[in-house]
Amino acid sequence: MRAAQPLAQPPTRLSQDLRQRPARRVTPVQLFQLARRQWLAGERVEVGALAAQLGIGRATAFRWVGSRELLLGEVVWSLYAPLMERAALAVRSRGARRVAGICESSIRTMLEFAPLRRFIQQDPEYGLRLLTSKAGPVQARAIEKVRELLKFEAARGALKLPLNVDTLAYLIVRIGESFVYADVISGQRVDVGDAALAIELLLSGKVARRARKAGGAVVR
Repeated sequence: MRAAQPLAQPPTRLSQDLRQRPARRVTPVQLFQLARRQWLAGERVEVGALAAQLGIGRATAFRWVGSRELLLGEVVWSLYAPLMERAALAVRSRGARRVAGICESSIRTMLEFAPLRRFIQQDPEYGLRLLTSKAGPVQARAIEKVRELLKFEAARGALKLPLNVDTLAYLIVRIGESFVYADVISGQRVDVGDAALAIELLLSGKVARRARKAGGAVVR
């Protein structure tokens, strides 16, 4: 008698992939990850070159990212946002002191972040335009993060906002930018601790009261 043949098992997805090795579809996230690695390595990031490396069309790549500026903004923001989140967990104080402490911690980390310093030094005008204007997502998202922080402290009764929350968030981010990019903007060395003091002073309402007494305009 012939021995019974074992029943063949249906192939698994893994066994199919190992045999066929199908080409994986490239995604926008893969393009972003490649851009992020290049930026961290100090390489120049170009959308067309990224498309060629990934084997996709240049038009497809630009449709995904919008522009080189928007792509670089996403890269920088992906590194900056976690800084604020970690600082928010580490700073234990409340109210104005907590807001100032989170901002100070973020500023110090950014000043020490070599890829960011290198990026700005390579082309200061372009770097500042990308990071501190509407040309990229960084500033707008930073303002939104600070706005959320201010609202949280106000909602739990730890902070009385002396100005409109949108105005305060914008001013705080601009203070931070002036310290992060001080050496590029004016060639000055600054004490990051002064940034925290400036933010606390702003949130105390003293700046607004002094401006009104002097007849100055307060931005709203």
